[in-house]
Amino acid sequence: MNSGPIGFIGLGNMGGPMAANMAKAGHALLCFDVAGTQGRMPAGATAAGSPAAVAEGARIALLSLPDGKISDTVARQMIAAKARKLEILIDTSTTGITDAENLHRLCKDAGITYVDAPVSGGVGGAKAGTLAIMVAAEPTLYAEIEPLLKPMARQVFHVGTRPGQGMAMKLLNNFLSATAMAATSEAIAFGEGRGLDMKTMLDIINISTGQNTATADKFPKRVLPKTYAHGFATKLMAKDMRLYLEAVRTSGAPSKVGTVVTELWDRLDRAWPVSDFTEIYPYVRDGEPKDPRP
Repeated sequence: MNSGPIGFIGLGNMGGPMAANMAKAGHALLCFDVAGTQGRMPAGATAAGSPAAVAEGARIALLSLPDGKISDTVARQMIAAKARKLEILIDTSTTGITDAENLHRLCKDAGITYVDAPVSGGVGGAKAGTLAIMVAAEPTLYAEIEPLLKPMARQVFHVGTRPGQGMAMKLLNNFLSATAMAATSEAIAFGEGRGLDMKTMLDIINISTGQNTATADKFPKRVLPKTYAHGFATKLMAKDMRLYLEAVRTSGAPSKVGTVVTELWDRLDRAWPVSDFTEIYPYVRDGEPKDPRP
């Protein structure tokens, strides 16, 4: 499938363990991270000095970056590489649909195939290699890159052929996740106000019709023990919700629930700008208080 190393740019909370799982599967990696490559890349990988250096050393490269603006900047740096080897750029970041479409055009003009392939499953899924990866690519291209993505995922899904379809799938999934977290926070706050124990409520919900990803995972693991350390920042959830709502409104789809939920996450982001997204629970419970942290 590929001669030479696989490029990997972005070794943060998600990208670091994703790259580590690729390395464990036997892939040679050429890595770069603006925050420091040597201390973040997996054992056995090679450090590159820049995105351009990755493009000069790898035919296929993956991005795991915070947003579409950064993906665009990095892609332009790779395109500008003088001795460019890069042919396929796989973006696992969560960007907007428009960002993905623009990156596709940018790369196509440079003779590079762009693939939007966002992931879901959080930091835990990235570490365990159990992510869901949503790929938009032509069938022949998907068949080529699927084996490359499998070490990071429980399942790789082929969601369509048009750039942006992978991002659309990821954004609607994150909308449901964000809504579940917000609604569960409100429900549990109500129950605690009536004297119910949180663990008891979760035990009952999780064998009843109200069960969801928040009640099954985030609340038992992060909210109940009051660690609030899931590893996904509120600012990223708020960003994803804004991207979802923008895409929904552009398409003319219904947005009543999306509008309300997006406004809530935006308020939390403004009030507690450095917070884990699981901290929406005390924020909702206590009536949108000021940030208690220094």
